[in-house]
Amino acid sequence: MRAATIQRDTSGNRKSVHAHAALVLAITAVLVHGPAAAQEPEAAQPSEKPGDTTPTVSSEERLAQVEQQLRQLQSQREAEQKQAAEEKKKGVSVSASPGKGLTVTTDDGRFGMTIRARAQLRETLAREDKTTNEINVKTLRLITQGHVLNPDLKYNIQLAFGTNDFETGNPSPIFDAFVEYTRVRDLNVRAGQYFVPFDRARTIREFALQLVDRQQVVQELTLDRDVGLMLYSNDLGGLNGILGYHLFIGGGEGRNRFGGQATGGIYVARLVLRPWGPFDDDQEGDLQRLPKPRLAIGLAGAYNQNTNRQRSTTGNTLTLGTVDYRHAAADVVFKYSGFSFLGEAVLRKAGSDILEGTNASGATIREYTRSGWGYFLQAGYLVHPLVEVAARWDQLFAFDGTDPALIKQVDTQGKQVGGGVNVYLNGHAFKLQTDYFYIFGNDPSVHRHVVRLQLDASF
Repeated sequence: MRAATIQRDTSGNRKSVHAHAALVLAITAVLVHGPAAAQEPEAAQPSEKPGDTTPTVSSEERLAQVEQQLRQLQSQREAEQKQAAEEKKKGVSVSASPGKGLTVTTDDGRFGMTIRARAQLRETLAREDKTTNEINVKTLRLITQGHVLNPDLKYNIQLAFGTNDFETGNPSPIFDAFVEYTRVRDLNVRAGQYFVPFDRARTIREFALQLVDRQQVVQELTLDRDVGLMLYSNDLGGLNGILGYHLFIGGGEGRNRFGGQATGGIYVARLVLRPWGPFDDDQEGDLQRLPKPRLAIGLAGAYNQNTNRQRSTTGNTLTLGTVDYRHAAADVVFKYSGFSFLGEAVLRKAGSDILEGTNASGATIREYTRSGWGYFLQAGYLVHPLVEVAARWDQLFAFDGTDPALIKQVDTQGKQVGGGVNVYLNGHAFKLQTDYFYIFGNDPSVHRHVVRLQLDASF
C-alpha cells in the first residue's frame, strides 16, 4: 500500500508573500529612479510656501524603509516554510503486507505500531485402543508491537484466545507484555512477561515450527514464560553477531500469577556462539537456502528458588510448601542450503522429590515434584522452494523417586519418532503442515499412532 502523507497546504500564504514583495519592489523602483521609471506623466508639483516647515523624507530614507519591509517579508516567508515542514512531520505512513499485518508509523519516527493476527486450525487422528478424532482452533493470537518516542524503545503485546492456551486456574489471555530498550548494543534491557531465555527450542515462536507441535521434552522441561527483567545482547563486543548473552531475573512462578508467593525468584544465564555470524536461528527450517553454512551453539543454566509450581514455572500448584529447582540446557542449530538441524538436551532437578503434610483429619498427604531430563534430534530439508520434509526423534527420562505420574509417562510414551511435510505458501506466515508420530515407551504393550493436519496462518 502506498504511503499516505498528511500535509498542510501553505500555497495561499506563499502567493500572498509574493504579491507583497512585488508591490514593495515597484515602490523601490519609483523611489530610486524617479517617476519616469513607473512610466507615468509628470505631475505638477506644488510650490513650497514660505515658512512651510514640514520635514521631507529623502530617497535614501525611503529606500531603507523598503529594505526593512523586504526583510520582514522574507522572515515571514521563512517562518511559514518552517511551519509547513513541521506540519509535514506530523503526518503518518500506513503499510501492510501478508503475514506482517498492518503498520502505522509517524513521519517523525517517534511512534510506530504493527497489528497482526494468527490462527491455527488442526485436525488430529489418534490410534491406541481405538481411533479418535479431534478438530479445533488450536490457537488464536492477536499481536501488537512497535516503538514509542524513538525506534529503540520498543513494546510487544500478545494475547491468546484459544482454549488450549489457558492454564488451569489462570484465565488471563496475556502471553507477552513487555517493553525494551535496544540503543546500547551490549546492554539491551527488557522488562515484562515473555519467554524465559533458557532453551532454544522453546524460545522459537510457535508459528515458526517445522512440525505441527513442539517436542515432548520441551513441553515437559522448559521454563516457558515468566515476569521479570532481562539484560541481553545479540552482538556482544561488536563481533559481527558471533557472541550473544542473556541474563534474566524473574518471579519464578510462571506467567501472570496473582497472590502473594514465598520470597524467592528465578535466575537464568544463557550464552550463544555463532562462529560464522548471525542468522535466523530463532526459526526452524532453512527457508532462505543460503549457500553458506550457519551454526549456533547455546548453553544455559537456571536456578528457581522457592517456587510452588510442580514443573518449576508451569504445572500444578503445590499446596504443601515450596521447592528449589536447578535447570540446564544445551542446544545446537545448523543450516546449509535448505538443510536444517536442531538438537537439544534439557535437565530439571528438584531439591526435594516429596513434600509432606497432614489434612484436616490428621492423615499424612504427599505432593511430588517432577525431575527428569531428555533430548531430541530434528532435521529438515527444503526439496522445493515451497515444500519441506522433516523428521524428529524425541526421548524423555525420569529420575528415581520423582513424581510417579512422570515415571508412568516415560514408561508409556517417553519415546516419539515421526516426520512430516510442510507446504509454505508465504513462508512460516502461511503454511499447511501434516505429520505422523509413533509414540511408545519402556512398556512394549502400550503405544500410539498420531496423525495431524494443520493450517497455520498469520495475517
